[in-house]
Amino acid sequence: MIIIQPSIDPILISLGFIDIRWYSLSYIFAFILGSILIKKLNRQSFNILSNTQIDKFFIWAVIGVIIGGRLGYVVFYQSKLFFFDPLYLFEIWKGGMSFHGGLIGIILSIYLFAKKNNVNFFYLSDLVSIVAPIGLFLGRISNFINTELYGRVTEFPFAFIYPLVDNNPRHPSQLYEALFEGIVLFFILYLYFIKNKKRYIIGNLSAYFLIIYSIFRFFIEYLREPDLHLGLFFNYLSMGQILCIPIFLAGIFILFRR
Repeated sequence: MIIIQPSIDPILISLGFIDIRWYSLSYIFAFILGSILIKKLNRQSFNILSNTQIDKFFIWAVIGVIIGGRLGYVVFYQSKLFFFDPLYLFEIWKGGMSFHGGLIGIILSIYLFAKKNNVNFFYLSDLVSIVAPIGLFLGRISNFINTELYGRVTEFPFAFIYPLVDNNPRHPSQLYEALFEGIVLFFILYLYFIKNKKRYIIGNLSAYFLIIYSIFRFFIEYLREPDLHLGLFFNYLSMGQILCIPIFLAGIFILFRR
């Protein structure tokens, strides 16, 4: 079954001086839903954080994700462009965010907030890990709307044609990632938390998030069209796959170290 990608304008509302985009809304809704769910999960487990602390933390989280995501995209994916035009870093209206950069940013935010407020780092990172797939899901749906990060040409019976790209049937890799990195990963972590919320080892959820996300992302990358300006490293691995390797190893280290 071959499906034509629906024509959805990436701009939801244009107010003249500013455009409200689906991609921006995905970040906003992810942070709002994440804050609400973290408060609920905190109450159900060790109840270490107050609602006020959680609200304050999400200011740190927003800053960490946005700065880290942008820096990560520029460093990992557009380093040559940045070298010739350093101001490109601030041209956020042109798009470009990296999950791995955002991950580094949020980890730094968690560390600084935990240290400042005398909170267990891994307890907070566990809560963030459970809700992170919400943002991943919404982000990948936005990628699909924006016709970016699409899949490779395929003869697989289920495929999409992206009219803005070409007329070849392609893997809807954004939807694969939304399913596995978003929905499936969320339910794995959430169900683990529900079954162990009063007795789980703090840090395990953070480790499972890093491990499972890296596995899903690594294999789905084989179905995703490589970045044209980067191609494949060693004729086999994409930049996304290379970045998943240290994330996976970090998850293994945390799991056994804890």
